[in-house]
Amino acid sequence: MNDLNRKIILPGGAGLVGQNLVARLMSRGYRNIVVLDKHRANLDVLRRVQPDITVEYADLAEPGEWSRHFTDGSTVVMLQAQIGGNDWNDFVRNNVDATRHQLDIIKGQPNTRLVAISSSVVVSVADDFYTRSKREQEAMVLASGIPCPVLRPTLMFGWFDRKHLGWLSRFMNKVPVFPIPGHGRYMRQPLYVGDFCSVIIGCIEDPSITGVYNISGHEEVDYIDIIREIKRVTRSKTPIVKIPYSLFYALLWVWGKFDKNPPFTTQQLAALVARDSFEVIDWPGMFKVQSTPFAKAIDETFNDPKYSNVVLEF
Repeated sequence: MNDLNRKIILPGGAGLVGQNLVARLMSRGYRNIVVLDKHRANLDVLRRVQPDITVEYADLAEPGEWSRHFTDGSTVVMLQAQIGGNDWNDFVRNNVDATRHQLDIIKGQPNTRLVAISSSVVVSVADDFYTRSKREQEAMVLASGIPCPVLRPTLMFGWFDRKHLGWLSRFMNKVPVFPIPGHGRYMRQPLYVGDFCSVIIGCIEDPSITGVYNISGHEEVDYIDIIREIKRVTRSKTPIVKIPYSLFYALLWVWGKFDKNPPFTTQQLAALVARDSFEVIDWPGMFKVQSTPFAKAIDETFNDPKYSNVVLEF
């Protein structure tokens, strides 16, 4: 029987996965939830949407008062992640240093359950700041000796998506044409964050689950077809236009010179066209969850009456 009173700590829980996970934990009856994050605007969104949980500002890359929330017997879902940006130090702080501090605490708490969120990029052909830091992070978790599941999701989308498909949809509504780099036939394996949250909850509720799992989207969808689906479900009139890859790259490079935290970088563009294909396992069967068809998941993402209009800050 599930212990709905168990303490669940979500470091980095004000982002895409955390906001979705809180919503689904609350719907299952969990209430003792603590979210620690350093993004003040998104913490404010979480407080407004989920007023019955504990939400606290914390820079996990620095030792601090936030550690008092880590009590033995709790469950920690390690979510913090630096995904974009052009400063290597940001990736080190948020993906490596923050992880080290949490692992040091959990090592002294033998009854604490850890669920570590890694990324499919650790087995990618890409070589960028995000990939390097996530590889170091995962290696650190595995070397810690803490028995835990390590989940490697592919590109995610869903409610509260500010960086991926959510940003693309808002960009589509602001521009006269939507540019596609090259031919646009770059295969993706998008993962609905609602399904991923169900996998995480399965790990929370079954402490026997350990090991590394590649949680890939079960449908292969080309990037240009993802954009077409977004256009369809949002009823956008913006035309989709293919432009040369080199021009697209140059435009991103110029954008990065004027924006300290650009929504899409040249490194991410290189990763987009890297032709990765990630292992697909039977995670629905393993974790006893259902995989949502891509078209249905896209519709839920942009048309849900309660959450689709809640926008996080980039």
